[in-house]
Parts: sequence; structure tokens; C-alpha cells
Amino acid sequence: MANIITSIRILLSAVLLFFPVFSPAFYAVYLTSGFTDMIDGAVARKTNTVSEFGSRLDTIADIVFVAVCLIKLLPVLNIPIWLYIWIAVIAFIRVTNIAAGYIRQKMFVAVHSIINKMTGGLLFIFPLTLTFIDLNYSAAFVCFFATAAAVHECYVITENQ
Repeated sequence: MANIITSIRILLSAVLLFFPVFSPAFYAVYLTSGFTDMIDGAVARKTNTVSEFGSRLDTIADIVFVAVCLIKLLPVLNIPIWLYIWIAVIAFIRVTNIAAGYIRQKMFVAVHSIINKMTGGLLFIFPLTLTFIDLNYSAAFVCFFATAAAVHECYVITENQ
């Protein structure tokens, strides 16, 4: 059941592509996708169906959801250069962590820490705040947590060896 919920998030992410950003339909599908992300792990634990496949599927669903959101949001946002640079630094750290995890453990490693979950929650809330909080402030707040999560992930990956 949990994997079905996660798969629904992947489908809903694709559906987001067909709605105008910030429209009621966009928000409805966006919020439903977020809800599936919140409950799939809980359902897996409750039904004792936690699996490596489910964990990987959840990571794939998260990547698809974020990619679709970027495709939809980037063209409508006026993003300053400093923010692009900060995001690139975070992405570099994340890619380095993925590579290091693979080199060390011969598999792709995803760290499901509290700070990663907090960052995911902030990233999820971010588009919902754009109409009433200045992009510079909300993005800096999210990037701060994303940077801390990426650095923490590096520490976790290197400590597990």
C-alpha cells in the first residue's frame, strides 16, 4: 500500500505539469502530492511493509516532484544571482555526498535525517509563501537549512565507514 501511495506522488507530480503555477488546481495537486509524501512512510511502518525498494521509490518520487516544481516555478520567479550560486553550492555538496556514498558503500545512499525532513518540509512550504513573503527572505531561510542538511549528510555518510 505504501508503494502505491508513493507511486501516486510520481503520477501527481506529472499532472502538475499541466496546470498553471499558483492556480487553484496547481495548489490542489501540489498539496495532495505533499500529503502522499507525509503518509507513505507512516503507512509502511504501520503495516510493517518497510522495504529497501520503498525507500528508493520514495527518493525517486521526491526527485521527480522537486524536478517538476523547478520546471514550473523557475520560469515565473525572479531569482537573484546570489541565490542561484547558493543553490549550486548545495547541489554540489549533495552530488558529492551521493558519489562518496556510492564509492564507500557500493550503492546509492539516501540519508533520511530530521534535518533533511525539515528541509523537505520547508521546500514544500516555500511555493505556498511566495505571495506574501519576499522571495529573498524565504529562499535564504530554506537554503540555510538545505546547506546544514547537506553538510550533515556528508558527516553521516563519512561516519558510517
